[in-house]
Amino acid sequence: MAFDIEMIKEVYARFPERIAAARKAVGRPLTLTEKILYAHLSEGPASQAYKRGASYVDFQPDRVAMQDATAQMALLQFMQAGRDQVAVPSTVHCDHLIQAEIGAVKDLDKAKDKNREVYDFLASVSNKYGIGFWKPGAGIIHQVVLENYAFPGGMMIGTDSHTPNAGGLGMVAIGVGGADACDVMAGLAWELKFPKLIGVKLTGKMSGWTSAKDVILKVAGILTVKGGTGAIVEYFGEGARSLSATGKGTICNMGAEIGATTSIFGYDQKSAAYFQGTGRADIATMADAIAEHLTGDDEVYEQPENYFDQVIEINLSELEPHVNGPFTPDLAWPISKFAAAVKENGWPAKLDVGLIGSCTNSSYEDISRAASLAQQAVDKKLVAKSEYTITPGSEQVRFTVERDGFLDTFGKMGGVVLANACGPCIGQWARHGADKQEKNSIITSFNRNFAKRADGNPNTHAFVASPEIVTALAIAGDLTFNPLVDTLTNSDGLAVKLDEPTGLELPTKGFAVEDAGYQAPAEDGSKVEVLVDPASDRLQLLDSFTAWEGTDIKGLKLLIKAKGKCTTDHISMAGPWLKFRGHLDNISNNMLIGAVNYFNESTNSVKNQLTGEYGEVPATQRHYKAQGIGSIVVGDENYGEGSSREHAAMEPRFLGVRAILVKSFARIHETNLKKQGMLGLTFANPADYELIQEDDSIDILGLTTFAPGKPLQIVLNHKDGSSDTISANHTYNEGQIEWFKAGAALNLIKAKA
Repeated sequence: MAFDIEMIKEVYARFPERIAAARKAVGRPLTLTEKILYAHLSEGPASQAYKRGASYVDFQPDRVAMQDATAQMALLQFMQAGRDQVAVPSTVHCDHLIQAEIGAVKDLDKAKDKNREVYDFLASVSNKYGIGFWKPGAGIIHQVVLENYAFPGGMMIGTDSHTPNAGGLGMVAIGVGGADACDVMAGLAWELKFPKLIGVKLTGKMSGWTSAKDVILKVAGILTVKGGTGAIVEYFGEGARSLSATGKGTICNMGAEIGATTSIFGYDQKSAAYFQGTGRADIATMADAIAEHLTGDDEVYEQPENYFDQVIEINLSELEPHVNGPFTPDLAWPISKFAAAVKENGWPAKLDVGLIGSCTNSSYEDISRAASLAQQAVDKKLVAKSEYTITPGSEQVRFTVERDGFLDTFGKMGGVVLANACGPCIGQWARHGADKQEKNSIITSFNRNFAKRADGNPNTHAFVASPEIVTALAIAGDLTFNPLVDTLTNSDGLAVKLDEPTGLELPTKGFAVEDAGYQAPAEDGSKVEVLVDPASDRLQLLDSFTAWEGTDIKGLKLLIKAKGKCTTDHISMAGPWLKFRGHLDNISNNMLIGAVNYFNESTNSVKNQLTGEYGEVPATQRHYKAQGIGSIVVGDENYGEGSSREHAAMEPRFLGVRAILVKSFARIHETNLKKQGMLGLTFANPADYELIQEDDSIDILGLTTFAPGKPLQIVLNHKDGSSDTISANHTYNEGQIEWFKAGAALNLIKAKA
């Protein structure tokens, strides 16, 4: 549980020299992002050859963090790597497999029983390989990392797309697939295309109803769900320094929703206060000694347009609270315009449920501000019209807010406290009545609101806002209520107005916890047995994927031409499927069942070219595989948006899909495909998407001379005997081409071991 003080000393020791060398090599002042990236290059100082958004660069991260749903596959892969111990400090956090239904205690007990074999596997494999293990109930990975492991100037990768949460404390923290985590834990360098830089200058200071959440909701509206793709977002300015450390974490966390590689704030006094408040004053002392290196150079922030690829400026003094949604996190509405939008679009104005917490907004500050509104409801004789749930971010936060009376306050308002876990945010919500698929509205302080994500109901209109706005609207039970100007009628028939929320960044009596839920690994894991039952339907040891056959790939059947948004939730759903995250064969039965088929506008219904009949996507692909026939998936823009889950890449690979051809990829998913030996290709001409026909047999040519920057040729053989030849681009470098030839990156690691 220790925060690796010696490792941090080593990182800081190399900062001055490396940053000086980088500044000299680049020949200009540096942003904070560049300083940290250059300090973590695996091979020496910066070079002018590193062009933003163009060159792949090798880095050496300081640590790895894994959540339980993705850790299963990551560690099953690591077991094949041939190492006795992980090469960098690593942790596993059990937060994804706990389903919300009744309340914290009963839900946690049920999860421990239901997921016992998975937890036993994760505990044992962590114990064997030197990995810290956070038990179920300990908290959500990103809040636990913020409280225990994040440090300014560090670099971390995590098997969850919201790993950037740690950027709130000045860390370059990036979401990756399990294969990337496996590489780093095995001691290899980690590869990333050198990112572009987006600067967000924050001026002024927030007050009243506005919170840090509103900053990222505003940014999402500006940049959209793919506007940050291939870029790191760096926040700076007087407004940035005025935000709490956990507020900054909220902003960085939800940067995943704009496709950003990660987001980051510089080290400041708010950071120092958080380290001191969480028992890590040593980090603040060390950071103070090199503070000049833990922020961008003065010249950068004085003239940001000269150093960033794009600059956005937001005045916090003028920023309104926002509500984003439904169905996408970038549909942004200032609260003053939201009621009109609800009415004009015919969204259900009646609010069924308000949910606060999740990895995005579950800090002491978040809960204390929401509790101030709950107390007002009690004092002003208001009864909450909507259901209301609270998800603390960690056991430390939960224990502290219970001690300080906030949970009791929520209870008086009718709130239900859920387990310290992801719960409804990732579809782990046994919502009663969701199966009726009735049209309804919910509002959350979560980060994502894709259709069906929270409760499986495609007609649930999910909106995203700050915990304060969520609480106020839950009290009102009405999406058209604006707490800044509107009144409510209390039980005495009187019109009352909610006062502005208040709260504390840190508890005045300090944090407290009886059992944080941490298990340290064995000092010698050589005799520890990893627990996997060969007959299990939840865990399955992996077999290696086969190597490329050395020829062009011909005769591929079109499995599906996906229409519109196709996120990782569409490719590999969460919710009830989470139980199979450690069993590749079983979870492959959810492959692409949420994708919309271009040819019939249906989900999970594609034409089997061998029988002429329509069937489920996984069953159709299994039929092709049984006949020794490969296939191809065609997709639209930003394919693979959302989670870091590599199952969305491993399932098609396992079932015999050879290539994914799309208009554009989300970053993490494209990398995951490459790691698994798949071909991730993009239309050179996006209009060629329209040429794909339902009965096409497809050839991929040029693989025998596969090279960086050299397009491949795709031949579309149509049913009527005609054909079209189109060009497909790719971003594979020499090393990634070797992954493809070997059948997977892991195959190369095993060969070296």
